[in-house]
Amino acid sequence: MVESATARDRRWIALILLCIAQFVVVLDASIVNVALPTIGEALEFSESDLPWVVNAYVLTFGGFLLLGGRMADLLGRRRVFVSGLILFALASLAGGLAANAGQLVAARAVQGLGAAIVSPAALSIVTTTFRDGSERNRALGVWGAVAGSGGAAGVLLGGVLTDGLGWEWVLWVNVPIGLIAAALAPGLIAESRSAGERRHFDVAGAVSVTAGLSTLVFALIDANDAGWGSTQTISLLAISAALIAAFVAIERGSAAPLLPFRIFRIRTLTGANVVGVLVGASLFSMFFFISLYMQQVLGYSAIKAGLSYLPLAVSIILSAGIASQLITRIGFKQVMAAGMALIAAGLIWFSQISVQGSFASDILGPSLLAAVGLGFAFVATTIAAVSGVEDREAGLASGLINTSQQIGGALGLAILAAVSISVTGSSRDPAVLTDGFRSAFLTGAGFAVLGLLATLFLIRSRDSRTHVELGGAGVPAEQHASG
Repeated sequence: MVESATARDRRWIALILLCIAQFVVVLDASIVNVALPTIGEALEFSESDLPWVVNAYVLTFGGFLLLGGRMADLLGRRRVFVSGLILFALASLAGGLAANAGQLVAARAVQGLGAAIVSPAALSIVTTTFRDGSERNRALGVWGAVAGSGGAAGVLLGGVLTDGLGWEWVLWVNVPIGLIAAALAPGLIAESRSAGERRHFDVAGAVSVTAGLSTLVFALIDANDAGWGSTQTISLLAISAALIAAFVAIERGSAAPLLPFRIFRIRTLTGANVVGVLVGASLFSMFFFISLYMQQVLGYSAIKAGLSYLPLAVSIILSAGIASQLITRIGFKQVMAAGMALIAAGLIWFSQISVQGSFASDILGPSLLAAVGLGFAFVATTIAAVSGVEDREAGLASGLINTSQQIGGALGLAILAAVSISVTGSSRDPAVLTDGFRSAFLTGAGFAVLGLLATLFLIRSRDSRTHVELGGAGVPAEQHASG
């Protein structure tokens, strides 16, 4: 049946709506970074508690993604997407109204829960709305551009809003966007859910994996304060391992599991998630260390540091669009490999920063290289992670790749921060700080090299070629999905 032009137009308008929602979700992980000193002063945070304004969001976001993805499949993707947006908007409103540190951290945790519901639901709507091949590549190219640039845009917008309107607006900016998107969604997005599946929630599986992932993220983000060899860190990692082992045992015996392990028979999906962890570990923490270098070593103001991310954000947007076209022509494996190689090269270049550096000599070049790498790798891993997956498990696959990237980001930041601190100690001397940042960038480059190797050995060339052939033939996803 030939699709009408009106239906086609509505799908692309729906994509814009979904991308805006994802942009806000990604933005909120970084938008508060520049505002932290102001927030700390306004709400009387202690220095040790201040990072929890960021961590509370990351913790619930990473911990609940798998559950959010499965809820979308079983309860209806549009319904879950809209519910998540409303929760996210209300939590943002509450955060801006917070009168003390505890209220703000609690609001940020609820925001993270809303994000964990919105993100996999939105991505699964994209993958079930657009046919596998060139059309989906274009859609996921737009998705990758928006999501990939969200971190850089967050730092920029955070600086502008904090200086211009006050720290509350880094949270309140989400409220109108979330509520308008929730209101428009029913008119633009068709409802869809897994056909023929019992609407059964694997409660034991959901509790064990959410608790296990949340404990893991908490252990990683608090390890630098508590100590990597401390009783707290070792105990939390052991509890996380036990909970995840229990989750595996529960899933194997469940008639309707939260995570059917048969999905890992798709080798490319498994490989894409491994690469997703390493992309997160290598690059997402890059924003953190560039910000510190610009402000603590080069002496940039918050707004100048934010504006310095503009070339990086624009490069991610452009490279993601190019990546989607290249994937249609040559396949996702080659584009993913090129992306990981560029990320590694960019981080090695960043490891050459100097204490007497400048934006032109030390930041611009490696930023552009790493940005192109991120655009290529982000789009390619997302496409590979949902390629060949049946529509009924689109939410699950979307939740998986989101989880991989978030866990990778938490793991990478914890390890890279530990590497940096091992060099700097408590010193605030710019030369010592620069040495610590160099070591962190070099370690990140090592993760990127591992991601390149994982791409070469785990992503099947045959799946990549098949994807190119489907792009030319325009075969609907449901006709070639394999389980």
